[in-house]
Amino acid sequence: MKDKIELLENALADIAGRYEKISLSSSLSAEDMVLSHVIAMKKLPIEVFTLDTGRLHEETYELMNTIQEKYDNQLKVYFPDAANVESFVSTEGPNAFYNSIDFRKTCCRIRKVEPLKRALSDREVWITGLRSQQSVTREAVEEFSWDAGFNIHKFNPLLSWSHDEVWQFINENDVPYNALHDKGYPSIGCSPCTRAITKGEDERAGRWWWESPETKECGLHVAAVAADEISSEVLRRNVA
Repeated sequence: MKDKIELLENALADIAGRYEKISLSSSLSAEDMVLSHVIAMKKLPIEVFTLDTGRLHEETYELMNTIQEKYDNQLKVYFPDAANVESFVSTEGPNAFYNSIDFRKTCCRIRKVEPLKRALSDREVWITGLRSQQSVTREAVEEFSWDAGFNIHKFNPLLSWSHDEVWQFINENDVPYNALHDKGYPSIGCSPCTRAITKGEDERAGRWWWESPETKECGLHVAAVAADEISSEVLRRNVA
């Protein structure tokens, strides 16, 4: 474990030395808290931001406050375009994402993908807390690659870390985390799209649980072009 931590610290420091405009997009997951902690403790010039979709759990907002107090790093928060949200909700209803995959991906696109595009628009490197063990949609992810959808270098330094290694780091370094993790939520997103899981279920089984595992991504970590194609017709109809 000590070797993995050292590799992580060196990898983040190396990226910070080679590029000037670097951001960690934090969903405030356990993995992202590991990265945020290292960035703060090593005083690396890496921006940390998160997306407030407007439908997060109260525990997530409490964690935001804790982060600001503990690290004093001015966590930057991006919000979806209000007009797009209003149009979609007014036309399709507040919980349209339960009705079809197209509606769900359109909601994700409005509340997450478009704000992320704004957040990354002037960045050179996008850091994430993805791990290959998390789901079938992430098994083929590379540690460092070019994301054509967002036109940016993407760096996933925790790709080879296990669930247990993440939590060992958190416990040994007093890293703050979302209280929902102690209530059976290994993966946390928007409140209506996240549930606790039962023993033996996949880590991301609680995300969009009404869908098949192959569709359980919001468009942030799959080719953005594909995400656009999936929801383009619905988006044109609602947020023209």
